[in-house]
Amino acid sequence: MRAWIGFLVVLGVALAQRPVEIPFWHTAGPPGQEPLEEMIREFNARQREYRIVPSFVGDYREGGLKLLAALRSGGAPVLFHAELSFLGRMAQDNVALPLDEYLGGIPNDFYPGFLEAGRFRGRTYGLPIGLSVPVFFYNADQFAARGLNPPRTWEEVAQAAQQLTTRAAKGYTLSSDIYSFNVLVMSRGGRIVDAQGRPDFTNPKVVESLEFLQDMVRRNIAQSRNIAEAQFSVADFLRTKTFMGVAPITMWPLIESRAPIPFRLGVGAVPRAEGGKVPLAGGTLVVLRGASEPQVRGAVAFWRYLMEPANIARWVRATYYMPMRRAAQAQLEDFYREDPRRRVAFAQVEHADIWLQDPEFTIWYSYLEDALERALKGNANARQVLEEAQRRALAVERR
Repeated sequence: MRAWIGFLVVLGVALAQRPVEIPFWHTAGPPGQEPLEEMIREFNARQREYRIVPSFVGDYREGGLKLLAALRSGGAPVLFHAELSFLGRMAQDNVALPLDEYLGGIPNDFYPGFLEAGRFRGRTYGLPIGLSVPVFFYNADQFAARGLNPPRTWEEVAQAAQQLTTRAAKGYTLSSDIYSFNVLVMSRGGRIVDAQGRPDFTNPKVVESLEFLQDMVRRNIAQSRNIAEAQFSVADFLRTKTFMGVAPITMWPLIESRAPIPFRLGVGAVPRAEGGKVPLAGGTLVVLRGASEPQVRGAVAFWRYLMEPANIARWVRATYYMPMRRAAQAQLEDFYREDPRRRVAFAQVEHADIWLQDPEFTIWYSYLEDALERALKGNANARQVLEEAQRRALAVERR
């Protein structure tokens, strides 16, 4: 009898010491996968309460589809790495768990807008870990050959495109996707959504931005790519078929990891008007409904570990995501000194802002992209196609 009692005591102690497992589906592929999973191993080793169990589930789109399937059939994780545009839908559909009560005492040096990126209707549902801004890529050799400086305004972009265009190449490449278009709109001081988060495609700044792009296409100094052709935009630039373009900063290490580029790569800040912003994009950690109290606490503890300055700096070096906290900047000084282009590009963190938290985005974004393509590929009237897209977007049922 004593032996059984002793066994049960030992078993109880062992079970009590077993760490709480937190299945984590993440969407960080190379170059972010290795450092993220390394930090997971370190977090698991430094404490005994929690154990993060990671699974890579593909990119944002693939991960989102797998999560939806798992929510219907069972087997969803506790912690999910969600793209920002998916967060509002998860919160509205009561899939995500609000986390505000677990966030006491977090550091006060996060950059403006970064924590807000994980909030929906005043509550925190996402813990941001990888937020990016766009950058302006250009062919530095062609700029030098023509005595051009990196453009600081969009008017200078058009002027440079005029001087760079030849019979064989266009000065600028643009894409009719919502992200690229929104970069232009926000940097010129506009918004594609209003203060309530509803589509605002007929805002004068939005109309002017599309007319600006349409004018460049009509003048034959810009090449327009639609969504189906988006993968060719980078190839056009690397093969010197175009000489300028905008893309997320996270494209930078991917471009430079390819075969040698046949020109010096210019990287700079997105041209920006006074008061203009650059949009934040990226992902957040979301705890799903049904998580136990210890699992929620463990997920937040893991995020706090990722937000330690040394870990932020490690993540930035690998992925080129923005440093989340000002405290991390001191540990990135050598990173900036190694390549002065980085300092200029990453300095945009001071002008970054959220742009999208509407759960209906997954429906209405296609209406805007259809309007962009009709204007830029089909030469349709910019204002008219935007008005039509606005009517279609506002007809989406809102809850």
